[in-house]
Amino acid sequence: MLQEGLQHTSQLTVDDTVTAIAMDSGNMPVLATPAMMALMENAAMLAVADHLPQGCTTVGGHIASSHLKPSRLGDTVTATATVTRIDGKKIEFKVEARCGDTLLGEGTHLRFVVDQEKFMSRL
Repeated sequence: MLQEGLQHTSQLTVDDTVTAIAMDSGNMPVLATPAMMALMENAAMLAVADHLPQGCTTVGGHIASSHLKPSRLGDTVTATATVTRIDGKKIEFKVEARCGDTLLGEGTHLRFVVDQEKFMSRL
């Protein structure tokens, strides 16, 4: 059952595939902002995945986040998403990314519950 407070933490190790250089979002070998935000989205998706009706998933609708500190190659980054509000098919999350105890970024994320088959049939 979907409820406020559901939470998940996703993790990645910064490697060449998630740097600003690899993602064309900068020219330094540090964690790219788009990669950090994707990790936040992943945490949000997984926070509610086991609580959805059969055949349903969530899709991202909006994300807003700061990116306060860089992460170097080899760093382990975690992103935690916590459900803060549910309004019908709309789910709001608080998201944050950390490297150890250091806050890398924080913000909000919005996801919508959709029927997978119906969603894909509209493409």
